[in-house]
Amino acid sequence: MSMVGLFTSMNISASGLRAQRVRQNIIASNIANAETTRTPEGGPYQRQSVRLEADPREFDQRFVFPPPRMPGTLTQPNHMPIPNDEFPIKREYIGSGVKVAAIEKDPAPGRLVYDPSHPDANKEGYVAMPNVNMVQEMTDLITATRAYEANTTAFNAAKSMLTQALDIV
Repeated sequence: MSMVGLFTSMNISASGLRAQRVRQNIIASNIANAETTRTPEGGPYQRQSVRLEADPREFDQRFVFPPPRMPGTLTQPNHMPIPNDEFPIKREYIGSGVKVAAIEKDPAPGRLVYDPSHPDANKEGYVAMPNVNMVQEMTDLITATRAYEANTTAFNAAKSMLTQALDIV
C-alpha cells in the first residue's frame, strides 16, 4: 500500500486551522485597538488584514507525476483508451493547503471625531481615530471562526477514517 497522500487531507486541514487562527488573532488586535489614537509609528492605529494564498510546499505526488504505465493492447474493438492529455493536471492548480502570505495594513483613512479635550486633538479639536469598523470586524471574526470549525470537522473526519482503516487491517 502506498503511503503517499495518506495524511494529505489532514495536512490541508491543519494548514487551514493555522491560517484561521492567525486571522482570529489579527481581528482580535483590530478590536482591541479600535480606540487607539497614538501608536509608536505615530498617528492612530491602522486596521490590519490577513492575505492568504495556496501553499505550494506540499502536494500529492500522485496528482503531479503520472503513474507508470505498461503498454497494452485492446482486447475489444469498442474499447477506447483514455487520452492522458484530455484533462491535464497542472501543479499550480492542485489543492495543497493555505498559508498566510502577508499581514497588511488597511490604507483606508480613519474617521475624525470632534473632542477638543482629547490629548491627541489637532488645532481644530478633531481627533484622528483608527479605521476599524466594529461591524466588519465581528463579521470577519464569525467567518474566521466558521472556517476554523469547518477545518476541525474535516480534520476529525480524516482522522476517523484513518483510524477505521487501521481497524480493518
